[in-house]
Amino acid sequence: QLQLVESGGGLVQPGGSLTLSCVGSGASLEYYDIGWFSQAPGEEREGVSWISHGTGVTRYIDSVKGRFTISRDNSKNTVYLQMNSLKPEDTAKYYCAATADPHRGAWLWPESYEFWGQGTQVTVSS
Repeated sequence: QLQLVESGGGLVQPGGSLTLSCVGSGASLEYYDIGWFSQAPGEEREGVSWISHGTGVTRYIDSVKGRFTISRDNSKNTVYLQMNSLKPEDTAKYYCAATADPHRGAWLWPESYEFWGQGTQVTVSS
């Protein structure tokens, strides 16, 4: 059974950077599509970025394009989300999610993923 653990969140000033990590155990992440989601208090969970298994195709929502970069290191069984030029509106809890079924649904949909981490908090504030 795949388990995911996120880390790397914290408090950062506007314009700062953070790198989130999603480490897998129990299975190799290289066979999974991985999504990063954000959820602010009182809001629904929202897809932020996605990386495919195999070729490593990536996707981003418009609000993070040019600022966030998703990548994977299969040797470390880890997927990263590099977050630059952070804004207060990026404040949320960030989750990584995995699916072994690329046809399960659109990458933006939480229901497209079978496995979830517990999340890591990102707070952007001066």
